[in-house]
Amino acid sequence: MGQSTFPVPSSGSSTSTILPVNASSVILDGSLTSASTYTTTVNGNGGIAYLTATDNPATITLGGNNYAVAANSVSATSTVVGSGASVTVAANFAPTAPATFTASTMPSSSSWQSVTYGNGYYIAVASGTAGAYSTNGTTWTASTMPSSSNWHCVTYGNGYFVAIANSTTAGAYSTNGTTWTSSTMPSSSAWNAVTYGNGYYVAVAQGTSAGSYSTNGTSWTASTMPSSSSWQGVTYGNGYYVAVAFNTTAGASSTNGTTWTARTMPSSSGWISVTYGNGYYVAVQASSTTAGAYSTNGTSWTASTMPSSSSWQGVTYGNGYFVAVATGPTTAGAYSTNGTTWTASTMPSSQTWYGVTYGNGYFVAVASGTTTAGAYFAQSLAMPVNFGIYAGPTTIN
Repeated sequence: MGQSTFPVPSSGSSTSTILPVNASSVILDGSLTSASTYTTTVNGNGGIAYLTATDNPATITLGGNNYAVAANSVSATSTVVGSGASVTVAANFAPTAPATFTASTMPSSSSWQSVTYGNGYYIAVASGTAGAYSTNGTTWTASTMPSSSNWHCVTYGNGYFVAIANSTTAGAYSTNGTTWTSSTMPSSSAWNAVTYGNGYYVAVAQGTSAGSYSTNGTSWTASTMPSSSSWQGVTYGNGYYVAVAFNTTAGASSTNGTTWTARTMPSSSGWISVTYGNGYYVAVQASSTTAGAYSTNGTSWTASTMPSSSSWQGVTYGNGYFVAVATGPTTAGAYSTNGTTWTASTMPSSQTWYGVTYGNGYFVAVASGTTTAGAYFAQSLAMPVNFGIYAGPTTIN
């Protein structure tokens, strides 16, 4: 069919000419060279859609379904395209190394404890009633938590932001990350970490065997950890909830978030944070050593070495990289492509960096110790993206 004369969403020529077998007509053909996304409506013939991308991959949303289209490939979809179908084409973020972070400013001088990403928002919580949200990871707006508590961790899942507080029964949830509603934890414990996965919000506490879980983020049920330890971090990935504890070899795993099995960490270090990504569970410690750890199954662990003897506090995964931040105050950071070997990175100022997350092309960090300091690293967009949407036969065989 060659090149078409359909609208080009940003500057550049229309060059998506990889035509799928059985394509009957071109619905949309264009190029992203400066804008990160393009949204429009298209008119199909009632058949299934074929999607293409050249030069770089794209994420194409068609009829409410998201499709990851690899570079120089054709993807056959199950989406039937009729008249007035909505389509969004988005460029992907290139997996560039998060070596140097840029400073940002939080909306108040608070002891920021945790940050997460979900549904287009970065959300941070702090001690007191201070909260914050950002739509871009770089500029922040103040929000108010439902009570004055030591809000210690926040996560996102299934349409809810969920926060927990240390040494209280205070919990909180939000559907938009900007306004919050109180919830009640099953005991007044030093709740330190919360995660979401496979239909459950799961929280762990310090200095106790107390755990808890929720199916809706608003009401909680008590569970029991395998030992009375200083449980500090919890994550979910690949069918397992995984928890780590401070100044002990105690670890734990669960397949359902309600019952736990004891596991053994590779050393008795101050394990404080754990994350999952790309087939690896990765843990860091806050004992001013170079000790780190990784696991491929969530049940057995292997020691790794961090790039400096720092009090590592938070770790996350996003778009090809594990990223860790440290307390101190310090400018020390670290990144890894495999969770086993690490490279030093640099934070924008010497702070008590406490929490870090990834979302929509940005690694975002917050600092404790009553400060307005924040930080971010922006991954670049992989452009150009030359894309095509083609109509298939009007019947699906």
